[in-house]
Amino acid sequence: MNLQTLFQDFNPSKFLVHTCLMIFTILFALRLDGYIEWSYWSIFSPIWFWKSMVILGATVGSYVWLKHPHARLEGDAYVHYKAMLITLALHLILLMFELLVCDKLESERHLWILVFIPLIFISIVSIAVCIWAVKHDRSFELELFCAVNVLQFIFLALRLDGFIAWSWEVVFVPLWALLCLSLVAVLYTIVFAAVLLRAPQVNARVRRTSLNSALAYTFLVVPILVFQVLLANKLDGDTSFNYTTVAAPLLLSHVTLILMSFGAKGGNRWWFGLRKDFCHFLLGLCPLLQEYGNISYQSRTDRDQPPSEPMVSEKGEKHIKKIDLMKPVVPIVSIDLPD
Repeated sequence: MNLQTLFQDFNPSKFLVHTCLMIFTILFALRLDGYIEWSYWSIFSPIWFWKSMVILGATVGSYVWLKHPHARLEGDAYVHYKAMLITLALHLILLMFELLVCDKLESERHLWILVFIPLIFISIVSIAVCIWAVKHDRSFELELFCAVNVLQFIFLALRLDGFIAWSWEVVFVPLWALLCLSLVAVLYTIVFAAVLLRAPQVNARVRRTSLNSALAYTFLVVPILVFQVLLANKLDGDTSFNYTTVAAPLLLSHVTLILMSFGAKGGNRWWFGLRKDFCHFLLGLCPLLQEYGNISYQSRTDRDQPPSEPMVSEKGEKHIKKIDLMKPVVPIVSIDLPD
């Protein structure tokens, strides 16, 4: 039983985001098909939960930051805290966009171009945030997604308001270009994994990691491309599929992202004032998990038993080597916990 990888590489923030997005996708597709008659404020409940956790986590982290001044000297504490504040600001602007979308779907009292103004503003600001994240070695998945899709957001707003009469296949041109680049990257990871599998001098762990990456990116990008094709055909009236069927490939990508969150290292240590990795926090909070996560057992076979042949000394006396079969189990993998 070895829970080291499960807890040590787990990223709770990504798990929360992708789980909420998957639930929202299911509810939104069912609402568009008429299977449920909930209001859009209820349909967006996973999004509200996600944003409430972001605000609560940043509030608790800021309280701990002010309450423990000595903690600011721990490593890159200032960089982590500043990254948390930047993420909070972007999520608050994104929350404004989501509130406007929900109100638009319920009341139809303003234009879509007004709804997309916060999202376009985020896309412009995200360019500077990405540059800052690269300099300080921080992750920037959401910021990069917004920065490269600013033109796509403008096209969507203009098409929904009827200012342009293009087909949806033309409206999605910026996204087609992004998906083509993603497919090239996926092809590269597949070729790279195949080359490593045929190279005997490469470590088995490296080959396994490259193969897992190739499979993960394949199951992430290809379903998104299929979903995009089905959605464009659905909006143009070229197919009779319902929205639940159209969203099925996207759900596969969400599941892939959720599984990848168990191997996505990193995360900001100042969310909720943890001040440590989620692995160490969870093992310290639950002693039972610490008991099982800190010890790895390995079964013994007959081949592993040392030989028990008699040993002859120079004087000719035979001494039988004693084999201690009752040795205590020694931890193979140990996760060091802070005091």
